Amino acid sequence: MYQYQNIEQLHKDLKNGSITCTQLVQQYIQKIKEHQNLNIYLEVFEKSALEQAQKVDADIQQNRFKPLTGLIVSIKDNLCYKGHECTAASKILKGFVSTYTSTAVQRLIDAGAIIIGRTNCDEFAMGSSNENSAYGVVKNPLNPEYVAGGSSGGAAASLAAYLCMAALGSDTGGSVRQPASFCGVVGLKPTYGRISRWGLIAYASSFDQIGTFTYNIEDAAKILSVIAGPDDFDATCAEIPVPDYSKQLQELSSKTFKIAYFPEVIESDGLNPEIKTALQNTFENLKKSGHSVEPVHFPLLKYLIPTYYVLTTAEASSNLSRYDGVRYGYRYPDAKDLEEMYKKTRSIGFGTEVKRRILLGTFVLSVGYYDAYYTKAQKVRRLLYNTIKDIFKNYDAILMPTTPSTAFKIGQKTDDPLKLYLEDIYTVLANIVGVPAISVPLGKSSENQLPFGIQILTDSFEESKLFTLANTLLKK
Repeated sequence: MYQYQNIEQLHKDLKNGSITCTQLVQQYIQKIKEHQNLNIYLEVFEKSALEQAQKVDADIQQNRFKPLTGLIVSIKDNLCYKGHECTAASKILKGFVSTYTSTAVQRLIDAGAIIIGRTNCDEFAMGSSNENSAYGVVKNPLNPEYVAGGSSGGAAASLAAYLCMAALGSDTGGSVRQPASFCGVVGLKPTYGRISRWGLIAYASSFDQIGTFTYNIEDAAKILSVIAGPDDFDATCAEIPVPDYSKQLQELSSKTFKIAYFPEVIESDGLNPEIKTALQNTFENLKKSGHSVEPVHFPLLKYLIPTYYVLTTAEASSNLSRYDGVRYGYRYPDAKDLEEMYKKTRSIGFGTEVKRRILLGTFVLSVGYYDAYYTKAQKVRRLLYNTIKDIFKNYDAILMPTTPSTAFKIGQKTDDPLKLYLEDIYTVLANIVGVPAISVPLGKSSENQLPFGIQILTDSFEESKLFTLANTLLKK
């Protein structure tokens, strides 16, 4: 089976008739079955994927090509797809069948893509290792003893194992970029509001953003051009027009950038020495290519994780209150009264990490603690926003490591939630301030031969700069 790693080659083969979409879907379904031990897919949409493939093949026969014709895409199990189960990897939503299709997924389908299945994830997207799923751990295809990252671990692993051509995930604090780094693929979190969240099961509504996994920057640009843009169903979705990112990628290819980095990050004791060396080498290579790379002090680094977890857990406490066993999802069957039904449904239906975050969020929103925690965290968020915006007045981009280390072994950090929370230390910034960020593969560890990524941040709605600089790094 040929492993398609870019849309351009796929379209060439579809046009010359060397492959059909139906054949492609059949091959991917077979390969997914052969890799069930990795626990990547919770469900393969065999029937609907083959039906889609036949429709796309009919269009090709009529010489009707769309931007994403024939692209085989997996979707994270928190994205609604009409007529298909969607559980957010939680027992509390087991058996729930979506009554509508999320805007991002529908735009993929309208552009000719084929949805192959839903991928495993941390329950309600809460986690950094994909060990919190009610349906088991996702294993890293590069070494099954290690985690794939989280929360979109299944989505990243579906690419790393060549079980699709692109994937949709969601990113609340690094849930696309971190697993992309662990699995050696490209992970994009666009500007907050660039992609509609309609049909994305909410974790923290002011942080959540749908993102993409691809093998290269060109495909990420093409997919974003398709799924981005205003949506009447999402009031937080930006009305700003969507450019042709692929065209801008070519137009900006010779541009040089003024780039900032945070010395507090580079000199951190928690950063793997090999990642530090690789970053410093990258800075030097960029300078040799004509780019400006300068240190900018960022003394607020230590406030990122506390601010993120106070605010996101507060929003989670509110968002997840709807799962009460009354309208849909799991309901405790033997309750004697309404109060017991609520308590037992939520106690049994939610996993340990989700309950931990609901309790933390409820605490910071409670009377007597609201101002001390939630209000203060919102003030720090504004301070972080202003600080980053000031940096972008003078610089085109910020470079950071995606993660402090490479993937860790399954079970290694499950006993200490704080260690897992610190895995997000370099990724949460982009979500706190709402700017776009991307992780691209940078190198491999000599210790375990697992990949790690470099992260690029640009100002809001400047994904074109993000793609151009990312492409420069990926091709060096």
